[in-house]
Amino acid sequence: MDEKTSIHIVTEFITLGQLLKFAQIIDNGGQAKAFLATTEVKVNGESENRRGRKLRNGDVIETLGKSYKVEG
Repeated sequence: MDEKTSIHIVTEFITLGQLLKFAQIIDNGGQAKAFLATTEVKVNGESENRRGRKLRNGDVIETLGKSYKVEG
């Protein structure tokens, strides 16, 4: 997973649920809880299952064999 897709933000942070929606991994925010319960997601190398986890500039999210970097 060398190549990271950039997720650009203009606010201080976004939540993990919002990132999953922006990255088009899920269709809407309501799906975040179920997705996180059944799919491994790592934030900065550590497993994460909280859809409200705040993601800030520089955070790296890995799921479904892809990598995303928050940039703001």
